[in-house]
Amino acid sequence: MHASSKTPSAAVGRWVLVATILGSSMAFIDGTVVNVALPAVQVALHATASDLQWVVESYALLLASLLLLGGSLGDLYGRRKIFVAGVLVFAAGSAWCGFASSIEFLILARAFQGVGAALLIPGSLALISSSFPASERGRAIGTWSGFTAITAAVGPVLGGWLVQHGSWRWVFFINLPLAVVVVALTLRYVAESRNQEASRILDWRGASLATLGLGATTYALIEAPHGGRIVWAMGVAGVGALAAFLLLEAHSPAPMVSLKLFRSRDFSGANLLTFFLYAALSGLLFFLPLDLIQVQHYSATQAGGALLPLILLIFLLSRWSGGLIARYGARTPLTIGPLIAAAGYALMLRGGIGQSYWTTLFPAILTLGLGMAISVAPLTTAVMESVPDSEAGVASGVNNAVSRIAGLLAVAVFGLVLSFGFNRALTHSLDQLALSPEALQNINRERPKLAGAETSDPRVRRAINEAFLSGYHDILLISIVLSVLSAFSARMISSGTREAAGS
Repeated sequence: MHASSKTPSAAVGRWVLVATILGSSMAFIDGTVVNVALPAVQVALHATASDLQWVVESYALLLASLLLLGGSLGDLYGRRKIFVAGVLVFAAGSAWCGFASSIEFLILARAFQGVGAALLIPGSLALISSSFPASERGRAIGTWSGFTAITAAVGPVLGGWLVQHGSWRWVFFINLPLAVVVVALTLRYVAESRNQEASRILDWRGASLATLGLGATTYALIEAPHGGRIVWAMGVAGVGALAAFLLLEAHSPAPMVSLKLFRSRDFSGANLLTFFLYAALSGLLFFLPLDLIQVQHYSATQAGGALLPLILLIFLLSRWSGGLIARYGARTPLTIGPLIAAAGYALMLRGGIGQSYWTTLFPAILTLGLGMAISVAPLTTAVMESVPDSEAGVASGVNNAVSRIAGLLAVAVFGLVLSFGFNRALTHSLDQLALSPEALQNINRERPKLAGAETSDPRVRRAINEAFLSGYHDILLISIVLSVLSAFSARMISSGTREAAGS
């Protein structure tokens, strides 16, 4: 039996939704709020640009690697139990982040948070599915999606306000009272459920190889600007571990990732599209706040609010875009949406230093938001309809993991591109300034901080800002290419809505 046989009353059902929305929102918000806090973290903890990447990547790495395992643990040992455990681990990690005295401790604490998120995110939807009968489940999941979108929209603005008027540490401390409420509601109102047919074999070897492979590859990409044998060794180890992971999953009796799912052309196409589309978006969400705060001199609150139109458009148009697949099939909206998103990234290339938000960034964000809104709901539907109903939960988990891995790798690769573009442009500008050897030495010492580099010379400040913009524009060009590639990936998906479902 997959779900609890007890149907909740309307009042209990509402509390189940409140608990799962608040719980998953903690993890979703942390993916965006922290980006707004990064410039303040860099100043407070004297961090380099690669340190800031690790603050985001350590969280994303553990979340992406353990997400599917977290879902399996819930099926086996009890979804409520694993969800509560995830919330407690996440809260402990949040407290550790808030009290971190060095960048190294913050990175470790973020990794611990990632473990908690990997336990609670799959648990939130599983608890809704097990707590509501089939006739009410769709509406409950829709409510969950809508409210998590709202919290994701409010999160960066609230986080920016906390950074600006308090401290970056409060971005993490705010999770603690939320965690107390979530645990209390879950223990009071949510019934325990598990999947009696779940395999009792947990794929720990697969999870370990995935973590090692993604971690070593990410390390090689982030640390590549520094060079050295360790970078090459980690790169080779990462690729080797990922190859071993695929080999293991292909022959495992209870794989973490069922590779048989990818025999469906629709499923493969939808996940390839997911990878390209979310790689572009994740890279932007990491580097745009750095541009806005460090180069354009936005306040943290303004930087948090700058992306609000993007998230609100996805929320407001999700119901409409979900209906597109019934009228046109998945292929058409999933071709048009990413191309509009590509136009949004292209519009961002117009931005210079000190230009108006309303004439430069706002039209670009609106266009990107429209493109993503057209894509998100049809993409989710395409994934779920590409496999038989019995595999829907696994397919959803794999697609979620793919989007997380896309973000993980994008931040690492984009950081490498930005670093090379920044250093190339800055070297060219400094050659024309005829600075003293001592001044050059001081600037070179600050280079690893990118736009966060400190200088009292206004000419050098201008050169640093323009160098960052040069590298940032390289990132936007890659985002355009990735979005176009995701549109091409839609051609793999059948034009009907259920032609290749195999059900």
